[in-house]
Amino acid sequence: MKRDEIVSMRERYAADGVVHLPNALDAGALADARAAFEWSLANPGRAANQFQGTAGAPGRFYQDLLNPNAVAAYERMLRKSPAADIVATLWDAVDVWFLYEQVFLKDGGESRRTPWHQDSSYLPIEGDRIAVMWISFDPVAAKDSLEFVRGSHRGVLYNGSSFDPADDTAPLYAGSAMPRLPNIEADRSRWDIVSWGVEPGDVIVFHPAMLHGGAPTHGGVRRRTLSLRFFGDDAVFALRPGMNGRGEGEPRSVFEDMSRRLKPGDPFRHPAFLKLRPRA
Repeated sequence: MKRDEIVSMRERYAADGVVHLPNALDAGALADARAAFEWSLANPGRAANQFQGTAGAPGRFYQDLLNPNAVAAYERMLRKSPAADIVATLWDAVDVWFLYEQVFLKDGGESRRTPWHQDSSYLPIEGDRIAVMWISFDPVAAKDSLEFVRGSHRGVLYNGSSFDPADDTAPLYAGSAMPRLPNIEADRSRWDIVSWGVEPGDVIVFHPAMLHGGAPTHGGVRRRTLSLRFFGDDAVFALRPGMNGRGEGEPRSVFEDMSRRLKPGDPFRHPAFLKLRPRA
């Protein structure tokens, strides 16, 4: 995809919070991203977990994220990939840092849909120059793809979903002032929902404050996806429920360490984050 085509998407990204970029990754960049995905499958971190198919059906849903060893394993791919240039162009900015990776594997059977949620509810970061790049290594039809509520990154930040199978809106943070997630599936017509079918090489880029969810998978379908998260120079630290900056011993994550070092509104910076653009 040519740079001027991405430039033409800037206003849409700012207003809608999400864009679909066909053929954004060439064969080499896609192969490098696939190798990073395979590394994550072979080297699970402490956050890795796996769910069985719905109602005891065969199949699995595996995910992992924020592996502290991924930065070193992903660095070569991230520096070669056009991913950082794509988000910098969408932001009309220069500085790009890598936040973290997330991998998803749904394979061999039925799995429930991913409940509507906002990534920002779980992340101690705020700003306009934040992006999630969603890369699928398998073709995905629009009806089976990620769905977004257009423009929701400019609206309310809701309580996180606890991913309770009995109630998709069940809040994660008890006693939080953050409002409970709306039941979007109960009346989808009330919401401006968009989605796209994707082919390998396409990317979907969205702001993490977007309300989004994913369709279920079905028997005989494999879905392998890699999400890469980036931030820019306007990103600031934001305190989320459960983060009080007081902890003992070694922090379990970079975010826990940041909660001990930073106060809300401080620039979102930490030595663990790899700066990709411009390269020092």
